[in-house]
Amino acid sequence: MDVEEYRSIISNAIDREIEAYTFYRMVREKVKDENLKSLFNELAGEESKHRKTLEALLMKEPRKLGFDTKRDYKVAETLEAPPLSADLKPLDGLVIAIRKELDAMQMYTQLASLSVDPEQIELFESLASMERGHKARLEDIYTNMAFPEVW
Repeated sequence: MDVEEYRSIISNAIDREIEAYTFYRMVREKVKDENLKSLFNELAGEESKHRKTLEALLMKEPRKLGFDTKRDYKVAETLEAPPLSADLKPLDGLVIAIRKELDAMQMYTQLASLSVDPEQIELFESLASMERGHKARLEDIYTNMAFPEVW
């Protein structure tokens, strides 16, 4: 992977964080439940923090990037996602949100495995862990909404 491919991957990750932020803000306005509003607002804030972290990483000098350029994990190939829309039923919105968190978690895990710089590994593993937590929270909510008979 050369520097331009790396920058493209990070730029796409930034775009996905912006897309997730926008989605969570739109869905927050559509839901009536105050707890869901609060959750989506919190998730939007987290995605904004992720974007800022990635933007800082993108600004690093290319010679300071700690990636093993002999390996190609085809990370960029996992970055496509269907367009998001707030004109969804709440459960459909949750399904898309869960899928987006899974995709982000997988992307950051792959970037961590490609990194050779310990600080970058820690950063990407931390981002993956945050996305994993978001996914688990959303899955709990989805399970409770989709299958009320279990509670």
